[in-house]
Amino acid sequence: MINASTPPGQDPTRRVALRGLVAGAGTAAVTAAIGGSALAAPVPRPTPLAAGHSAPSKPADNPTPGAMQLFDDPGFNFTGLFALGGAGYGASQVGEVLTAVNAINAAGLSNQTYTDTFLAWGDRLADSAAAAGRSGHHETQRAQALRASQYYAQALFYVLGTDDPGAEKNVYWATREQWDTFTQHWSPAAEQATVNWGKVPMPVWFFRPDTSGRPRPTVILTNGSDGQNVDMWTYGVAAAMARGWNALVYDGPGQGQMLFVNGTFFTPRWDHVVKPLVNWLSKRSDVDHKRIALTGLSMGGDLVGQAAAFEHRIAALVSMPGCLSPWLAFPPEARSVLKPTKEETNRYWNEEIVPTLTPEMAFLLKKRFQPFDPAVMRAARQGRIFTDFWTPAQRVIALDITKVVPQIQCPTLVLDYDDEQFYPGQPKAMYKLLRSPKKYIKLTRAQGAQLHCSPMAPQTHCETVFDWLERTLHV
Repeated sequence: MINASTPPGQDPTRRVALRGLVAGAGTAAVTAAIGGSALAAPVPRPTPLAAGHSAPSKPADNPTPGAMQLFDDPGFNFTGLFALGGAGYGASQVGEVLTAVNAINAAGLSNQTYTDTFLAWGDRLADSAAAAGRSGHHETQRAQALRASQYYAQALFYVLGTDDPGAEKNVYWATREQWDTFTQHWSPAAEQATVNWGKVPMPVWFFRPDTSGRPRPTVILTNGSDGQNVDMWTYGVAAAMARGWNALVYDGPGQGQMLFVNGTFFTPRWDHVVKPLVNWLSKRSDVDHKRIALTGLSMGGDLVGQAAAFEHRIAALVSMPGCLSPWLAFPPEARSVLKPTKEETNRYWNEEIVPTLTPEMAFLLKKRFQPFDPAVMRAARQGRIFTDFWTPAQRVIALDITKVVPQIQCPTLVLDYDDEQFYPGQPKAMYKLLRSPKKYIKLTRAQGAQLHCSPMAPQTHCETVFDWLERTLHV
């Protein structure tokens, strides 16, 4: 059970992935969250759009056309679709998700009801998994722990918008503990370790299809700015296991344990994150060192592009979707808050914008900037809005990879999606900048695979990615 006043039974030193910078809120919702009369007079962007970039289009009346409607709000709906879509790989159950959806709608959709309902489902499955384990039913324990991890992760996304934002760290540990239970009872058990990023240990989980020790192609799975480990199961590990691949899941700076527990935030030098992971894999006899692939989901599509430009041991890259500038995922109203200097920006932010924010608007902004600045996290967990807009904004801007994409040497697959809400136009722009062997694929409404990261169709998503990887690496 989750109690913000009681630390979870977990040693925080033990090892432990935003599906896009504005995911979970919907473009329309984020635009609303930063709009208003105070922003009526836009200012120039702090940096011009790079050649080939497409500015995010204004959201349509329905920003998620053709998607199953779980909630009237497109942001909650988008987040809920990931829980529903995970059922294809056992990371949820349709009946459980839809029962939760019905309860939330009956109670009145809000950050509080969404969080409370999925916390209750996480608790229910966690207790059931523990009981199954005590009874020797380890298959049931494993399956229920994975689903519990998903439901806690759903709650984690919105906890900063509830009446107990300080519970965020404990809710993270809840999803993490269930993930660890799942990985320990996977067969063969995932190997848990740490790999140093500089002097900072990163938690990693190494999955292999068997214990033969035979060298196998291996994929490093990179999360975005709000995904959890359970999402990496759905978007790569399960598919890798089915095809006889190894899979490495990790929390980098700004993700998972590194963010919620250690307070380590995103870095623009993701090559410094990936290099020690490749070093670690290269020492293993069960890894085919010439067939190490790297994938990045959501904002991870930007991170892995930067990494592959400098880490040339990567044999194939998949950017899901292609992303050059996470800053452009923020609507123009948000970007217009940024003025030429820190002093001007923060005066405008605190005097003109903050007083107009509703609690819902404030939550969205806290959530978006949290992985980039400790001051944002501290304020958010205390139920306050941050006062320094300039610093986290500059850190988001620093993730722009436009200039380094042409340096990528390995074969690269760039995914795009019909009705991409957060990086529209950027996948094509990234594809055009590539000088290495490349492929562009758009997943479509006709496949039920529209929207950022295809939340309703992770199986189609993985089939597309791994078919390309097998052809490219001659597996």
